[in-house]
Amino acid sequence: MDATLPASLSLELALVLLAATIVAVPLFRRFGLVAVMAYLATGVALGPDGMGVVRDPDRILSASEIGVVMLLFVIGLELSPARLALMRRPVFGAGGAQVTASALLLGGALLLYGMHWKSALVAGLGLALSSTAVGLQLLAERRQLGSDYGRLAFSILLFQDLIAIPLLAAIPLLGGAKNQTLTWAVAAHALGALALVYFGGRLLMRRTLRVVARQTRTPEVFTATALLAVLGSAWIMQQAGLSPGLGAFIAGVLLADSEYRHELESRIEPFKGLLLGLFFIAVGMTIDLDRIAAEPWLVAGGVGLLLVAKFAVLCGVGRLARLAPGHALMLGGTLWLGGEFAFVVFHEALRVRLLSSADHDRLVAIVGVSMALMPLLMLALERLLREREARRVPSAPPPSEHPPEPALRKPQVLVAGVGRFGQIVARLLAAQGIPYVALDSSAERVEGLRRSGSRVFYGDPTRSDLLRAAGAEHVKVFVICTDDPDSNLHAVRLIRRLYPQAKILARARDRQHAWRLMDLGTEPFRELLGSSLEAGERVLLELGVPAEVAADHVHRFRRHDEALLYEQYLIHDDDAAVALRSRQARADLVRLFEADADDAQARDAATRPIQPPQ
Repeated sequence: MDATLPASLSLELALVLLAATIVAVPLFRRFGLVAVMAYLATGVALGPDGMGVVRDPDRILSASEIGVVMLLFVIGLELSPARLALMRRPVFGAGGAQVTASALLLGGALLLYGMHWKSALVAGLGLALSSTAVGLQLLAERRQLGSDYGRLAFSILLFQDLIAIPLLAAIPLLGGAKNQTLTWAVAAHALGALALVYFGGRLLMRRTLRVVARQTRTPEVFTATALLAVLGSAWIMQQAGLSPGLGAFIAGVLLADSEYRHELESRIEPFKGLLLGLFFIAVGMTIDLDRIAAEPWLVAGGVGLLLVAKFAVLCGVGRLARLAPGHALMLGGTLWLGGEFAFVVFHEALRVRLLSSADHDRLVAIVGVSMALMPLLMLALERLLREREARRVPSAPPPSEHPPEPALRKPQVLVAGVGRFGQIVARLLAAQGIPYVALDSSAERVEGLRRSGSRVFYGDPTRSDLLRAAGAEHVKVFVICTDDPDSNLHAVRLIRRLYPQAKILARARDRQHAWRLMDLGTEPFRELLGSSLEAGERVLLELGVPAEVAADHVHRFRRHDEALLYEQYLIHDDDAAVALRSRQARADLVRLFEADADDAQARDAATRPIQPPQ
């Protein structure tokens, strides 16, 4: 099937690609392999050397490059300047050392192999990059993201994401330098495009998003605006002869500190996932299996060199960072494989003819095989470390010398709705230094609170994709404070379904609303109960009731009312029974306070001195 065939056949091609992906990804995940390997295998199976479903993959590859652009935009959203400044030492120190040493070793080997120095430089840097998706997944599954080697691995991966951006921007310049020199006019053109994306983004993007969020309130328009910001920035950079991904990355960084960060990420994520998967399928279609089959020992040697070189460098970096020997080995075992970004780098180098098609296929095969071997290699490394620990004399683990940075702490609490109720909860968490994330669907409220220094993000908490973008999988307690009871219940149902183990506390407008929340296993907090009781206590004080008596009565009233709430919850489907229990409870409360008054009078009489008879 040719990519230039009529629309009906193009539709058939899209159906085949989607169906193959739906089958391949779950199958590969079942065997512990990452989704990237599933996409590559799908591409190989459907490509010219496989079943021949696609004869000309270049057209698909060109269209799917938008997925790479969106990936770089999402990476930019995660890298705010403030966060980078806070993490500058581990990121630029350990990360810079790992990438530099790995690139020198691997690039030097490729130079000895016969590559041009520019090709060896780009290929060495591409091989030095590790898989962010696989590395973070392994750390999360083993609950080691908060460990000393987990934090160092995160810093190294962060630097690799950063260095990939200028690398992609430099590849077209290195490729073009074979035929032309880098003139002042070309440099000025590139700098002008960078300035246009940066200053235009700062002046226009946030204002446009604010207007769309406040005026239209239409999800489709917000999604279109987000896509326009990403693709527009990429197009400007492409027109200047630079990598379009660089423009998308800059746009993401400019919006990383904005209140629309999580909303943007949730809107872009579905497009990014599908198009990036299509990109890896197209990369798989371009792999020449005949060439690889003819050179199995060359590919195996490349995989061995990649793993040994990166493992040695990572262990050395870990020891320099004062990790324990076992943790340094775990750092090496987590990041020694190749990364998905290497495919992007190799494809860009092939496009500008820095790499030949033969070298491109060999490098792609080396990275792909290293990723495929990752589960087996990790199991072998863990078994080796367990045997090593079993032979050692037990001792207390060394204390972590590097406390977790505040910027790396995952949110423990998610506050949905920051009106008059939710603001108090958020301020209390901030005062205690507890990491939290606050969401609100009102652009005006979010804008006003951020001007006063509050860390609030725009977004609808009743959407599952937005909750995931806000880091809900790390949250221990959800506090639902939205004004509208229907959206309040909608959010609670969604959270209970997606995160069944989490604790949910929810604002309740009245008793009926509280009962519906209790049906969902949620602890309700009636919004006016506390302030009303405070006002009642003040009334008693103004009427001359002693302070301790007034406080005791209010406390006992609250306990009585909360007990009544749960008693009525058991019969809340029967209106007559609820009304009868309410009347009985009021009578019980009156008798309780009357008994207190009689007891107080008796105690007062008993302690009053006896007057002598006149």
